[in-house]
Amino acid sequence: MDFPRNPLSSFGFLLLILSIFELAPPSNSADDYTSLVYKGCANQPLSDPSGVYSQAISSLYGTLIAQSSKARFFKTAAGTSQSTINGLFQCRGDLSNVDCYNCVSGLPVLIDKLCGKAIAARVQLSGCYMLYEVAGFQQVSGMQLLYKSCSATNMGGAGFEERRDTALSSLENGMVSNSNGFYASSYEAVYALGQCEGDVGASDCVSCVQNAVQRAQVECGSSISGHIYLQKCFITYSYYPNGVPKKSSSSSYTSSSSDFIREICSSCPSLRNGFTFSRKMILTVQKLFLHVSHTLFKFHLDPQYATSEDLYIRDPLQVATRKEIKHCHRVSQVLSSKQSKWAFAK
Repeated sequence: MDFPRNPLSSFGFLLLILSIFELAPPSNSADDYTSLVYKGCANQPLSDPSGVYSQAISSLYGTLIAQSSKARFFKTAAGTSQSTINGLFQCRGDLSNVDCYNCVSGLPVLIDKLCGKAIAARVQLSGCYMLYEVAGFQQVSGMQLLYKSCSATNMGGAGFEERRDTALSSLENGMVSNSNGFYASSYEAVYALGQCEGDVGASDCVSCVQNAVQRAQVECGSSISGHIYLQKCFITYSYYPNGVPKKSSSSSYTSSSSDFIREICSSCPSLRNGFTFSRKMILTVQKLFLHVSHTLFKFHLDPQYATSEDLYIRDPLQVATRKEIKHCHRVSQVLSSKQSKWAFAK
């Protein structure tokens, strides 16, 4: 079954016909959502003598990153009618808003590093992916295979394939009954997960996942883990001999958010003196720092927004103005005044 044609659905064609893939084995860790799965870069470079496409891509990235703090899927376009860039991001359905943002916010720099200035690019991490393409790409079936990976075989013991197939069957049934396009299941130490692109209809989603499951069963055989990425959906399965680990998001949420805030405001005296961020505090200032980090990212992509005299360069990926740092300092003073109330709160 082919999916409805739209500008974004053409991306798989260039990935398989005109692109160079760099494949990396997916991580086995359920929480390692920023590990690289694959990249797809169009061979054709982006001809942009006036810089209009680069500006459109920068604008697109900014919009996608901003949306990733409140949605797990977003698709949009940027630029003019003569320089339109289409793009989207999607996060895995089990990620929190903060984890989704942390995953997506690093993708633009990674795309630029891995693909340079190409007319289309897609980078898939374990927990999210982002793509952009120049409007007018040739279109491709939603069932098109983008990437597959099958691990070592004959390590799951007797009856492994039956257990794996039961977990995958449970996944298929779950996708039928679950309308949000994401489902995860486990059966006797086999964990299976599937997801469809956010704008795929329910019936097409089920068909896509069924296709991916069949590919996994045939092409991965007795492999103890498999990863099948199609144009419009993906499925993965993994065998855990000691039992499927339970994911705990609260600790990773607090740690990653606190580290992120400290990185942005590393010049603030209260942070240098070992100020402790509690989960309650992080929740309170989360939106503020998402805005600040988005501003930092904008300056990184578009240095023209500020002169070199107005910039503090903290590292190759983050640039802050004096105004931003002063604002961070004021925020830290407010937080410090509430330290007795919030510090070490659980």
